[in-house]
Amino acid sequence: MNRLLSRLRLDSLRSRLMLLVALAITPIAIMTLLGGVREREAAIRASQENLQRLTGLAAANEAQSIERARQILVDLVSVPDLMGDARGCNALLADVLDRNEGYVNFGLIALNGDITCSAVPMLHPVNLGDRRHFRRAIAERRFIAGDYIFGRVIRKHTINLTYPVTDRSGKVVAVVFSAMDLAGLDTFVNDINLPLGSILETADAGGALISRRPDPERWFGKKISPSLLAAMRDPALRPVVLLGEDGIERLHAFARVGGPSLSEYTVTIGVPMEIITAAAREAQLVSLLGLGVTTMLALLAAWLAGDILIVQRVRKLMDTARRIAAGELGARTGIGYSREEIGRLAAALDEMATTLQAKEAARSQAERELRAADQRKDEFLAMLAHELRNPLAPISTGAHLLKLLHSDNAQITQTCAIIARQVEHMTSLVDDLLDVSRVTRGLVSLSTQVLDLRKVVDDAAEQIRPLITARRHKVVLELPLDTARVKGDHKRLVQVVANLLGNATKYTPEGGHIQLRLAEDGDDYLLTVADDGIGMEPALVERVFDLFTQAERTPDRSQGGLGLGLALARSLVELHGGSVSAASAGSGKGSTFTVRLPRFTQEAESPVAEAVRHAATAQAPLRVLVVDDNLDAAHTLNLFLAAGGHRVEIAYNGQDAIAMATSFAPQVCLLDIGLPDMDGNELARRLRRLPQTAGAVLVAATGYGRQQDRDAARDAGFDHYMVKPVNTVQLSELLAQAGAATR
Repeated sequence: MNRLLSRLRLDSLRSRLMLLVALAITPIAIMTLLGGVREREAAIRASQENLQRLTGLAAANEAQSIERARQILVDLVSVPDLMGDARGCNALLADVLDRNEGYVNFGLIALNGDITCSAVPMLHPVNLGDRRHFRRAIAERRFIAGDYIFGRVIRKHTINLTYPVTDRSGKVVAVVFSAMDLAGLDTFVNDINLPLGSILETADAGGALISRRPDPERWFGKKISPSLLAAMRDPALRPVVLLGEDGIERLHAFARVGGPSLSEYTVTIGVPMEIITAAAREAQLVSLLGLGVTTMLALLAAWLAGDILIVQRVRKLMDTARRIAAGELGARTGIGYSREEIGRLAAALDEMATTLQAKEAARSQAERELRAADQRKDEFLAMLAHELRNPLAPISTGAHLLKLLHSDNAQITQTCAIIARQVEHMTSLVDDLLDVSRVTRGLVSLSTQVLDLRKVVDDAAEQIRPLITARRHKVVLELPLDTARVKGDHKRLVQVVANLLGNATKYTPEGGHIQLRLAEDGDDYLLTVADDGIGMEPALVERVFDLFTQAERTPDRSQGGLGLGLALARSLVELHGGSVSAASAGSGKGSTFTVRLPRFTQEAESPVAEAVRHAATAQAPLRVLVVDDNLDAAHTLNLFLAAGGHRVEIAYNGQDAIAMATSFAPQVCLLDIGLPDMDGNELARRLRRLPQTAGAVLVAATGYGRQQDRDAARDAGFDHYMVKPVNTVQLSELLAQAGAATR
C-alpha cells in the first residue's frame, strides 16, 4: 500500500485527504456515467421506434404508387382495343399516358418479346424478351414490379410494372407494361421531414437504388453498400447502425414496399447517430460538468480544510520535532491538548521533550564530570610517562655507550643489547599506556620501514621468554630461510606477535606446546600461532578480538591482562593492511591465530634516501647543545655524542642554554621540555630569535608523548620530536642528515 501511494506521489496528508474525497465521489461519477449511457441507449431505442414508423409510412406511400400502377394495368387488360390493331392500341395507350402523371410509357409486349404497341412512338423495333420482369409475368401469371432499368426508348430512369394478358381459356397471349418515372416515385414521401444528414433510400431486389433523398438524380441505379444490402435482405429487418460511404454513422430502419405479391422493394431511412444521441450527450455533458464542479469544490474544500485543520498543526509538530532533534530541547508545540488525535500527539511530543530535557541536563552534567576526570587521567598518565621515561633515558643511553666503548667484549655487547631491548620494551609499555584511548578510536600512527618478519618474531619471542620458561612450554618456531620482507612498524609488529605468543602462554597449561609458523601465501605472509591449550567455544571465537574479552580465568591464569592484547593486535595488523583471525575446534582442543600481512615488493632507492644513507655514514662532527635538568640523562647523552665525534655543551636550565648558545652557536640543539625555569617550547622560540641559532636543528627530547604535546612543539619551532628514552639509531641518522645539510 505504501509503495502504491509512493508511486502515486500521495505522500502528504492533504493529498491523501483529497484522495479520500475523490474516492467518495467516485460512485457518484460512475452512476453519472452509467446514467449517461442509459440515456443514450434510451434515445437510440426511441429513435428506432420513431424511425421504424417513419420508414413504414414511406414504404406504404411507395406501395400506393405501385398499387395504383397495378390497377391501371388491370383496367387496360379489360379494354378490347388493347389486343386490336396497332393504331388503335397506340392511341389507347397514349390516352392512358396523358391521363396519368408519373409515367413515361405504356406498352404491349408480344410473347416473343417484341413491343407491338406503345404510348410513345418507337423509331425502331424494340424487343424486351431479355427483361426479367417480362419473363416472370408470363411464368407466374401475375403482376410483377421489375428492377431498375434505364429505358431504351424513353431514355429515363424507370421501373417497369408488368401484367399478363390472357384469353378466355386463361392462356397468356401478351404482357402489358407501364414504365414509371423514378422521379415521381417519391411524390408521396416528399412531405416527410428528415433530420439534417439523414437519407431515405429504396432499393430493388438486386440492390440498385430506385429512390433516394436527397439528390435522387445522382443516385438512380447505383448499388448500395454490401453491409446495407445484407441488412435489407435480413428477414427480420432489424434496425442497425452502419457507417456510410460519406463517413457518417447512421441508424437504419427498414420496411418492405407492399407484400411479396406487390414488389421486392425495400425502403430504408438512416438518421445520423450524432443527431440521435445529441440530446443524451448534452444531458450527460451537463451532468459531467456538474460533477466536475462538485468534485473541484470538494477537493478545494478538502485542501483548505486539510491545511487549516490538519496540515498546519502537523507542521507545528514536525517543526517542533526537528528543533528537538537539533538539540533545542526547550521547544514546545504550542498546540492545545484536546482529546482529538493531533492534540494527544502534541501532548506526547511535549512530554517527550520535557523528559529529554531533563535527561540531557543530567547527561551534560555527567559528561562534564567525565571530561574533567578524563582530563585528570590524561594529565596523570602524561606525568607518569614522563617520570618513567626519565630514568629509562640514561639507562638506554648508557647501554648504547657501553656497547660503543666495549664493542670488542662479547659479554658486555650482549648485555648491552639485552638492556637496550628491555628498555625499548619498557618504553613501548609506557607508550601503550598513553595509546589506550587512541587504540580504541583507531588513531594509532605507524613509523613504517622495510623490515624482516623473522627479526620481528625473534624480538617478540625474546620478550616473552621469561613467561615461557616459567611455564615450561615447548615452543617451536618455523621460519623461512630467506628474508621475509614486509613494510611496517617494527615495534608495533613485535607487539602484535608478542601479544599472540603471550596469549598462547596464558591459556596453555604448563608443559604445553606452542607452534609459530611463518610462510608465504601468494602475495602475503601468513604468521600462525597455534597451541594445545584450553581452546575456545564458538561464541568466544566470534568476539575474541573485542575489547576486554577474555576466556574464563582460573587460578593458574591469574596473570591474564585486561583483555586489550588481541584487540590491540587486530587494530595494529589492520593498520598494516593485513588481517587477523582466530579458530578453535572447541573447549580443550587448543586455539590457532593467523595473521596475514602483504609482502614487500623491492623498490628502487630514491636519490634522497641514498643521500641520507651516505650522510648517515659520513658522521660529520657537529656542535651540539644538550639542555636537560636530569643530570644522568644529560651526561649519558653527552658521552654518546662525544663518542660519535661531536662537540657537546650541556645546560641544565633555559637561561644558561640561551647564554651558552650565544657563544657556542650550536648547529643542533637537544632540548628537554620540562625545564625548571621555562619550558622547552619557550626556549625554542627564544633560540629561533637568536642569530646564532636561527638556522639550527631543534630536537625535542622529552618524556611527554601526547599528540597535543607534539603539536605544541611544532608550533614553537622544533624540527623533530623524540620521546625518551631517545632512540640512538634515529638520533645518529638525524645528526647525519644535519651534517650533510651543513656541508
